Amino acid sequence: MSRSTIQVDDRLERYLLDLNRPETPVQRQLRDDTARMSSAGMQIGANQGSFMAFLIRLIGARHAIEIGTFTGYSALAVAAALPPGGKLICCDVSEEWTRIGQKAWMEAGVGDRIELKIGPAADTLDHMIGDGLSGHFDFAFIDADKENYELYYEQCLILVRKGGLIAVDNALWDGAVADPSNQTASTSAIRALNQKLRDDPRIEFCLIPVGDGIALARPL
Repeated sequence: MSRSTIQVDDRLERYLLDLNRPETPVQRQLRDDTARMSSAGMQIGANQGSFMAFLIRLIGARHAIEIGTFTGYSALAVAAALPPGGKLICCDVSEEWTRIGQKAWMEAGVGDRIELKIGPAADTLDHMIGDGLSGHFDFAFIDADKENYELYYEQCLILVRKGGLIAVDNALWDGAVADPSNQTASTSAIRALNQKLRDDPRIEFCLIPVGDGIALARPL
């Protein structure tokens, strides 16, 4: 029995993929389409998508926000886990990338559950706050430009209800957060947010090594 986190090598990764619920054909096709892109590494893994869908169902989420959509895989996982009448608002700046996701969402039959907002996410979230949506959302997923992570977190803390969930992706940043010599802007921003979340009395907090690390914050 080990007291440390198990290392996931390729063999164990395949085992996890085999044992978790399989991807749908649309998810698999979207993953294959994205894999041919030079920026494919921005897409979350299948196991993380399965975990996020589990969280959505676990907390009974009906209203969700995603900040950073890329080609839409995470949005597909979240939207498919929402109940009928549920809604996911996706914030992204790229029409080119999200167009790929929109096609997959329609093929999966969840296009009516997703509202895509193109433009700077901080502006979109500010408008939502101004429109009286504070505390309206059950779940938020942050996976965009790392330098603005803290801003997105503060905005989501307003928009997500008490007892809801905020999930922040890339919280381990391929291990760079544990390297004191790495002081790049992105690494420093993620490291600072992790420390802020740990000490924030407004939330419950857990940092877990799923995918590239997910920081989970539950507003109190």
